[in-house]
Amino acid sequence: MVLKIVKSYKDSFSGLSQEIWWLALITFINRAGTMVLPFLSLYLTKDLKLSLSEVGWIMSCFGVGSLLGSWLGGKLTDKVGFYKVMFWSLLTTGFLFIALQFVHTFIGFAIGIFITMTVADTFRPAMFVSLKAYSKPENQTRSLTLVRLAINLGFSFGPFLGGIIIATINYSGLFWVDGITCIAAIFLMKLVLHPKKLKKTSEKSIEIFSENSATSVFKDYPYIVFLTVVFIMGFIFLQLFTTMPLYYKEVHALSEVQIGLLMSLNGFFIFLFEMPLIHAIEKTLINRMKIITWSLVLMALSFLVLNVSNWFGILIVGMLLITIGEMLAFPFTNNFAMNRAPKGKDGMYLAYYTMAFSWAHIFSAKTGMEIIDRYGFNVNWFFMGSLGLIAVVLMLFLKQLLNKEKV
Repeated sequence: MVLKIVKSYKDSFSGLSQEIWWLALITFINRAGTMVLPFLSLYLTKDLKLSLSEVGWIMSCFGVGSLLGSWLGGKLTDKVGFYKVMFWSLLTTGFLFIALQFVHTFIGFAIGIFITMTVADTFRPAMFVSLKAYSKPENQTRSLTLVRLAINLGFSFGPFLGGIIIATINYSGLFWVDGITCIAAIFLMKLVLHPKKLKKTSEKSIEIFSENSATSVFKDYPYIVFLTVVFIMGFIFLQLFTTMPLYYKEVHALSEVQIGLLMSLNGFFIFLFEMPLIHAIEKTLINRMKIITWSLVLMALSFLVLNVSNWFGILIVGMLLITIGEMLAFPFTNNFAMNRAPKGKDGMYLAYYTMAFSWAHIFSAKTGMEIIDRYGFNVNWFFMGSLGLIAVVLMLFLKQLLNKEKV
């Protein structure tokens, strides 16, 4: 039985290109240093003494920068190629993160985080396009899952290390480590990855969600509905990094190290189970739209259960629910975006996919902070859970639209 599990786990990683493995390692190095975000709301309230409303505005600036960066990243990727965009994004972001620790005013930090995220998020659409270049079409979902595995392993390690850095040094140490790891990632990138052109899509090897004849994202109505779902998904998921740490601190009185450990559970769980899970699903005929729909149900429940009890264990239950939802949702929504893009529109289709998350960044933290400030944490969890259920209804509508395309 054990040997069978080990073989299944090993098989889930087989057949991926060497470049994808290097890309995953580069991503891990970068993400292991990205420990500022989980502690940003705590840093702003504790060290900079900002109000919840001001923290919400800074998080909105974070989102606006991410939105602009994603759009620029898509444009630049289609024009100059993903490699150059990835390189310059990582290099510049490293120096910007280091500089951000020296900004101590509300207005200054809002401008600083906007500029930093504008540069940082040009990387995202470029990285997604690189997956199409470095992997075989039939391996795209697993290639994406491996990179996500690296992201989550880095995220699992990052908050834990971040909590230790805060406890032993201070918050400024986070900015130094974040910046240095960005710069370290590009040195490895130059050594092991080389520019490559996109492969031609093999019709028979990719799971076709639908026939797409649209000439523009804005004329692709099913994709617009899909982007709305992604926005809501991102809106509620981002509470994990903004209002949730405050909830752990203020309601459950957890220390920064305990918060880091609890949030590391998300990345560690994904590291262990996501790749075998996706590999097993790819072998089945389970409808991918159903998988995304159920993932949204789990995300909604992850917030609603927090109002059931003040028992510490409910925090773990909520974390596991949102983690399983994330494992099911992110690879298949990303794969939908990759396969939906018409020829020559890869960069922009994937840019709008990442921009949906950027729009979520703009409104998610600010909305959550305002609700908590006025009505408390319980109302916020009810609100987020309800939004998740609305996304479920939209997914059912999207499935109908896609079925009509096949007729």
